[in-house]
Amino acid sequence: MILTIDTSTRNAGVALARDGQVVAARSWWSAVNHTAELMPAVAHLLEGERLSAKDLDGIAVALGPGGFSALRVGMSVAKGLAMASGRPLAGISTLDAEAQPYLQSGLSVCALLDAGRTEVSSGYFGANGQRLREDRICPPAELLDEVGAPLLFCGEGTSAHAEFIRDRMGDQVLVVGHSPAARLWALTALAHDRLEAGESDDAATLQPYYLRMPSIGGPKRRDRVRQGA
Repeated sequence: MILTIDTSTRNAGVALARDGQVVAARSWWSAVNHTAELMPAVAHLLEGERLSAKDLDGIAVALGPGGFSALRVGMSVAKGLAMASGRPLAGISTLDAEAQPYLQSGLSVCALLDAGRTEVSSGYFGANGQRLREDRICPPAELLDEVGAPLLFCGEGTSAHAEFIRDRMGDQVLVVGHSPAARLWALTALAHDRLEAGESDDAATLQPYYLRMPSIGGPKRRDRVRQGA
């Protein structure tokens, strides 16, 4: 059984899966932060299946990009559970999870997340599922200048920009609606594949994937924060 935790954005969720299939899940929209909501949701899910952390086979956590504080909450809980139970931990990119349900569509895929400041985080994938470039943060207009068509746009970031994308690219693109549940399911499936392959992350060194450093405490950077091996 794998426990999945996603606090990338205000749309958060936790899920339990057996053999890659979700058997219980809970999603919510957080008006403030996830600190007060995440642990009760995890406890409720485990109690509902009569499980403890030591009964798990692994723990999965969404790495982001996403909100700085939100990601830290999910990461802290996932690390704590992994260390206390001795179970393996798998970190999964939120952009990978947004794109995963559509990578067999035959189209190139661009997954979007809101990055604030009228910008988006984007992951750009070819029809074969391979990344076509490094993930980055930029204004939507700049993004549309550099992607090709035909193209499928997905992810939570499409909610605010769907009309702009369609106006700019017309019938060359397909913009699909966002589903927090679909992202949670995809995170679970990707984590199951990693853990089944014997891949996991070091709970002591794994870090969120911010793409842009938080604005507090130093100059802004747009490079990737190194993750643990």
